[in-house]
Amino acid sequence: MGSLSFKQVDVFTQRPFLGNPVAVVIGAEGLTADDMQRIAAWTNLSETTFVLPPSSSDADYRLRIFTPRQELSFAGHPIVGSAHAVIESGYALPKNGKLRQESGAGIIDLTIEATESGKQIFVKAPAPKIAPISRESTAALARALDVRLETAPLRIAVGPVWIVADVGQAEGVAALKPSLEAVARLSEASQATGVTAFGRATDGVSALHVRSFAPLLGIPEDPVCGSGNASVAAYLIHTGELNNFGSRYMARQGMQLGRDGRIAVRVDGDSIAIGGYAVTCVDGTLGI
Repeated sequence: MGSLSFKQVDVFTQRPFLGNPVAVVIGAEGLTADDMQRIAAWTNLSETTFVLPPSSSDADYRLRIFTPRQELSFAGHPIVGSAHAVIESGYALPKNGKLRQESGAGIIDLTIEATESGKQIFVKAPAPKIAPISRESTAALARALDVRLETAPLRIAVGPVWIVADVGQAEGVAALKPSLEAVARLSEASQATGVTAFGRATDGVSALHVRSFAPLLGIPEDPVCGSGNASVAAYLIHTGELNNFGSRYMARQGMQLGRDGRIAVRVDGDSIAIGGYAVTCVDGTLGI
């Protein structure tokens, strides 16, 4: 039996066990796609990533991202957590505060910023593709979430595809008890990853509270979702609501799951970057 370097990294937190964990397998070029999918199902985390040598000289490394059921081209928290693992292991190191990651979404630029508290890692999300959803789908979403929707939801693709719903205030987000079967049916009918809901916060810490549900991918609720938060930012830009929060704001997610993820969101024109801290919780080897 051989072994591979393995880390489990908690993302969007500086304290272990309060963010969103991602499993990172480093130097995985000996694994097939089937091997990777099997390992991702075994870890049973929302995502497991595999770090590989780049196929392009323009990138520092290549990343493949798997949920328990399928491969993704882009996902925020796995990218941030994998960058943390890559740097910590010495597999690749930033040059002038930058890393370039090759993935299914192309070559993605990451920015590493040193702060008094540690390193924050930011990733630029793919350009969002935004579309309305039908009146029938909006009604189905309201039933699935058991809420009254005052503003129209949007279907937003940033790699993963989220149906994004504004439910008003953070208290409404916290109170959601969605029908996961209905969310899965709507996601399948809309060819979407799942549903992300958000509301305005008054906690003195963040601007928004966010929750993301992706039962179709085997993820009933994602503890802290980078692509979901990028989609919320795209929603705010599209609707003009971003003016109420500014081009830099903090979002919180995961409190209903015993987590407290903090996602920093930065908007520059139509460009959206999400980022935060990460901490390694498990550091060892994976037997194969």
